[in-house]
Amino acid sequence: MDNASLTPQPGHLYVVATPIGNLADITERARAILGAVDLIASEDTRTTGAMLNRFGLHKELVAYHEHNEIETAERLAELLAAGKSIAVVSDAGTPGISDPGFRLVRACRRRGLPVVPVPGASALMAVLSASGLPTNGFLFVGFLPPKSAARIAFFEKYRAFDYTLALYESCHRIDKAVAELVTTLGPSRIICVAKEVTKLHEAFLTGPAADVQARLAKTSLKGEFVLLIAPADFEL
Repeated sequence: MDNASLTPQPGHLYVVATPIGNLADITERARAILGAVDLIASEDTRTTGAMLNRFGLHKELVAYHEHNEIETAERLAELLAAGKSIAVVSDAGTPGISDPGFRLVRACRRRGLPVVPVPGASALMAVLSASGLPTNGFLFVGFLPPKSAARIAFFEKYRAFDYTLALYESCHRIDKAVAELVTTLGPSRIICVAKEVTKLHEAFLTGPAADVQARLAKTSLKGEFVLLIAPADFEL
């Protein structure tokens, strides 16, 4: 391994992926960067602090989340311009993928400041790789709309989409979303509902939508969910 890649450089932003559940998934490079940067921009300082403590790391943390992202991105970019090295992390997975990070990266690109990805865990990619659904092409759209009518409209819009659709959904709405999917796209549409990926209660429910709905009804709805929808002509 190139030791230089483990040493943060002044004025560089490091976009660091962190485990989505299993702490053993942290990369050697991520640990090295997190332990050596001047400060870490964190979606939730408590969550990140607990993770760092598990790895024996103690760093200055700056809260960087959806409620302060715009102003904090500019302040962090100014620190980078002054020569500080900064890592940005989300609560779990890869920053900027339906998590804070985009605005800070954009602020750096606008200023010509170096941005370095430190890749690792991503719930999206983990589920795609293990789902059994087509991965030759996919569209990731983040979280579904919170309102039922908007979710149904979304399913209608992408009814004939040629590639796999990838979505995140909360534990409070996953059952409703799957029920609406069955009604809108039909009971035989192949889908995958994955929850708690890399954690103790990890589960992959793959098959016709109606079958997945029935299995989901017997499953605890606690945790984080990823929903994949195969093209209409796909057969498992």
